Amino acid sequence: MYKVKIYGAGSIGNHLAHACRCRGWGVLICDTDPGALDRTRTSIYPSRYGQWDDAIELATPEQASQGRYDAVFIGTPPDSHIALAREAIRLHCPRVVMIEKPACDPSLKGCDQLLEEAQSAGAFVGVGYNHVLTPHTLYAQELLSTGLLGQPQTIAVRWTEHWGGIFAAHPWLAGPSDSYLGHASRGGGACGEHSHGINIWQHFAHALGAGHVSQVHAMMDVVQDHGAQYDRIAQLHLKTDAGLIGYVIQDVVTQPPVKTLRVQGSEGSLEWHVNYDANHDAVIHAVDGVTTKKLFPKSRPDDFKGEVQHVHDILSGAVQDSPVSLYRGLDTMLIIAAAYQSNEVNKTVQVHRGHTYTPANITDVAEACLSP
Repeated sequence: MYKVKIYGAGSIGNHLAHACRCRGWGVLICDTDPGALDRTRTSIYPSRYGQWDDAIELATPEQASQGRYDAVFIGTPPDSHIALAREAIRLHCPRVVMIEKPACDPSLKGCDQLLEEAQSAGAFVGVGYNHVLTPHTLYAQELLSTGLLGQPQTIAVRWTEHWGGIFAAHPWLAGPSDSYLGHASRGGGACGEHSHGINIWQHFAHALGAGHVSQVHAMMDVVQDHGAQYDRIAQLHLKTDAGLIGYVIQDVVTQPPVKTLRVQGSEGSLEWHVNYDANHDAVIHAVDGVTTKKLFPKSRPDDFKGEVQHVHDILSGAVQDSPVSLYRGLDTMLIIAAAYQSNEVNKTVQVHRGHTYTPANITDVAEACLSP
């Protein structure tokens, strides 16, 4: 039985705890707020999963500062992710550290140190873009690998969802200004909170052999209200170093939500849908005038069960090249940082970096990507 520690007793921490307990793992949830720990025990967990699980340990950081864990999950606000991941490696010697998305705030501060320390400790560090791990994503990749669409021409993504659902899951928050969500500089706003959209665009660009994003042009609707400052609508035009052009639209205003990706090829198209209906994800492809739809049963907890399964596979040595590695997560952060700069200067921004990151150049790369 693996032993895991989860930083953060909010909505994500509860989802991850449940997914780990479904595998019989030992779970400790840690939070700086005793009230958050109490909400987990008396409200969030039992309301979602039927009853509280007495096998889950709850503790403040002071109470949980010692001991070794096989895996650590970081489910706190983005601007705390890097420091906590580094702390976890130092204190708990985990083999896996999974950081909730986005990997950090747009400054990328501390990322180079985390990469170096993870490498020295032999720890896998990943970022929880769990939609790249789902059955319908794997199925879509298999279809694309056959070449049935012909030459890839463009990728389009919409990840648009009113964030009322987020606040419904966190009723103790009064609104955007009451947390990181209303502060783009802390990793919130549409670009950060809904960055699954950017990440899935990059994921399928890799699957198509189109390389890394090298150019970003963004337009945003930025809100300043009650001390908050965030992008509620972010529209990004992207170009890869192999010349593939496409776009990502993310927002926190659309009702009902739309979470979809479309790959257009010279011979056909493929659509990838999250929550196609209340109980399914879906993949739809059209070739030679024939449209085929495949549904994949899912529930919200399934997204996290797939992530925990992936962690299990990493721990067991079954994963050699993970699509949720820290390198992939920081790739997405580079695009977010470049998008904010592009919107500010109203110019296309070049993203300068090689195909891999190194501890010595990640900060320089981040600064370079912000030069128009």
